[in-house]
Parts: sequence; structure tokens; C-alpha cells
Amino acid sequence: MKKPKDFTWDELTVVLGYYGFTEIATGKTGGSRRKFVDANQVIISLHKPHPKPIIKHYVLEQVMETLKENGKLK
Repeated sequence: MKKPKDFTWDELTVVLGYYGFTEIATGKTGGSRRKFVDANQVIISLHKPHPKPIIKHYVLEQVMETLKENGKLK
């Protein structure tokens, strides 16, 4: 439940995978927008950070809130 300041995009995708989310393939013009979906069709839409892979604090809060709302976190 901690929110480290150096949490990376790769670490976030591993965590989302643990909770059953997979990345939805984007087209050629998808840009930095990435979407993840779980078996219940819950979608988490995020901007992939660049050039540094560090996730912003508010993004971690949004992801955690979505996981809580859908019963994946307490």
C-alpha cells in the first residue's frame, strides 16, 4: 500500500498483471496512452511516462483507487 517515488512503468505492469489486467493492443497512433483490462471488463487507462519510466504519484493513487473499487485491494 506504499507509494514509492521511484515506482516504474514496468513495475506497474507487473502489479496490474498480478491483479488480472492485460494490456489492450493499441493501433499505430496509440501514442503514450495505454489501456489495461481485466476479466470483468474493468479498464484502467494510463499515460506511459517518457522519457523517464517513473510513475507519477497521482497515477499510483488512481490505480489503487480503481483496484479498491473493484474489490482487488482492501
